[in-house]
Amino acid sequence: MGVSSVSLADLRRVPAVPGLPYIGSLFDMQRDPLGFGLRVAQEFGDVARMKVMGEEGIVLHSPQDIQHVLQTNSRNYSKQTMDYQLLRPLVGNGLLTSDGDFWLRQRRLMQPAFHRQRIAALADMMVEATLAALETWEPAIQRGEAIALDQEMARLTLTIVGRALLSFDLGDEANEFGRAFRQANAHFGFKNFLSLLLPQLPTRSNRQFKQAVRSMDAVVQEIIATRRRQGAAAAPDDLLSLLMEAVDEETGEGMTDQQLRDEVMTILLAGHETTANALTWTFYLLSQHPEEAERLYAEVDQVLAGRPPTFDDLPRLTFARYVFQEALRLYPPAWSIARRSIEADMLGGYAIPGGTIVHINIYVLHHNPRYWEEPERFWPDRFDEAHSEGRHRFAFIPFSAGPRKCIGDQFAMTEGLLILATVVQRLALDLAPGHRVEPHPLITLTPKYGMRMIPRRRTA
Repeated sequence: MGVSSVSLADLRRVPAVPGLPYIGSLFDMQRDPLGFGLRVAQEFGDVARMKVMGEEGIVLHSPQDIQHVLQTNSRNYSKQTMDYQLLRPLVGNGLLTSDGDFWLRQRRLMQPAFHRQRIAALADMMVEATLAALETWEPAIQRGEAIALDQEMARLTLTIVGRALLSFDLGDEANEFGRAFRQANAHFGFKNFLSLLLPQLPTRSNRQFKQAVRSMDAVVQEIIATRRRQGAAAAPDDLLSLLMEAVDEETGEGMTDQQLRDEVMTILLAGHETTANALTWTFYLLSQHPEEAERLYAEVDQVLAGRPPTFDDLPRLTFARYVFQEALRLYPPAWSIARRSIEADMLGGYAIPGGTIVHINIYVLHHNPRYWEEPERFWPDRFDEAHSEGRHRFAFIPFSAGPRKCIGDQFAMTEGLLILATVVQRLALDLAPGHRVEPHPLITLTPKYGMRMIPRRRTA
């Protein structure tokens, strides 16, 4: 049988996850999305068929099959899935959700803003912003009080992405934008599934979501309006300028106001939320593993010798990188992605027809004992050269992979490591007594109850 002749009957040869008629596995996913994903991987192995709200798709668990979808045959897989459609009211047709030739043009347009030399030039600003943020923690340090670390990290990374890519200092607007995004993010929980499917319903969640988007839109419009008032001659050389000066090769027209809004919104959201979550989980893990924290402190003290970190220090902060990577493994901010096959293909040894939804649960991949020794253990050394040898490179994909890999992955790694080194050089963070910690899979993998932590000065 040729792949071109594949039908729905062939898809149904894939082992099926039990579910209810029509709604399939929706309730299992609502109750415990992460635990359910881990159970499916354990019981079905590399590939399984799963139904959700009448649509059948497959779930992939092997790095080899994931590489095939994301890289080897990536042109056969689009983002025309429910996941990305649900994000469109928030980010429109920006780089995250667009597809095909349009996406490729936008990606090529933005790529220069993320070249290594540009990121290196931003390192000092990242450290300065972090030091300024630490100053605001001083009252809590003196009183021994807890701070909302997740919100503090979001405010810091939002400030950095605004300055670095848009040359705009958000100031107090960072607080408003952050609050609005947290409200919008909460809308994407499984408990709001009906509201997500029917956004016109006058539910409380839908009303709050629309208000949150309006609040974020106001910030984005101010950024764009401020730049336009500056004029092209005075505009800085940044990503926003690349977007505003772009001209379509066929029509000779610039980017529409709507597309400019969508790309700026995508930059602000994707550029701050994932790194903020990764840092929040990193500091939590360090608070739970004091021996690893002491190793990190020792490395930072030895490499930096009391001065602020620079871009050139990063290659020598090897254990810091392992710590950050291990946090990204255990709590990948972008915890799940999906694609839709355009034409028939072979996956996991099974023929699948065109139009099939393919789910890739990155959290499950990163916790799969078939590819990770003691996967639930916080063990940064698993990323050193000796322990990494032989590991499939698609077993660890915190920024996705292939042509659609996050455009800002190196920006995020640089920012994350500089913030981590700057903070731990001065402070230790302890989890507030009695604070409950539980991962919550929304758009990103967030701490469900926030992250209350007590900053204290480190003793040398």
